[in-house]
Amino acid sequence: MTSTNAELPLKHVPGHIQHDGHNLTGFIIFLCSESIIFLAFFIGYALLKITSPEWLPDGVEGLETRMPLINTVILVSSSFVAYFAERYLHKENLLGFRAMWLLTMAMGSYFVYGQYVEWSELKFGLGSGVFGGTFYLLTGFHGLHVITGILLMGLMLARSFRPNNYAKGDMGVTAVSLFWHFVDVIWIILYVLIYVWQRTS
Repeated sequence: MTSTNAELPLKHVPGHIQHDGHNLTGFIIFLCSESIIFLAFFIGYALLKITSPEWLPDGVEGLETRMPLINTVILVSSSFVAYFAERYLHKENLLGFRAMWLLTMAMGSYFVYGQYVEWSELKFGLGSGVFGGTFYLLTGFHGLHVITGILLMGLMLARSFRPNNYAKGDMGVTAVSLFWHFVDVIWIILYVLIYVWQRTS
């Protein structure tokens, strides 16, 4: 007896993979547009730092780097955990996917908490000169992306409890995972620009 398209899982129906491909292409274009925004911020930050005679606010000699470094290691490591979560999902191991996905969310949440603690201990604010404004703008905008990623992960996790939901494909998980990797790469650049550069200049 020959199976019809109606009897096949949605990801095996001819044309569905192409539709998912279009959706993923659109999401990648979105990430490219986000990259342009961050690139503009990076260039602006570098130009301001180079041209500002008084860069750090009065009374501030530099930034503490230990906690940001720990946060960086945790956030970057979370990308590997998210990758393993995807692998579990591809193997139809929902328990493994949920465990790794939850761990990724926990690591991202720790990063946000670490950033909050750092902000609360800083001796300068948003209005403390050019450096203060650019520091809070860049780290805050990135932090907003981290929070968005955590919320999207929560949505994908909730979907995993719907029977046979991921039998229809996991494009949503792939898109959220790509977003998370993007957020991690952006933070690496930010860490070098904000923390490493100010130590070497």
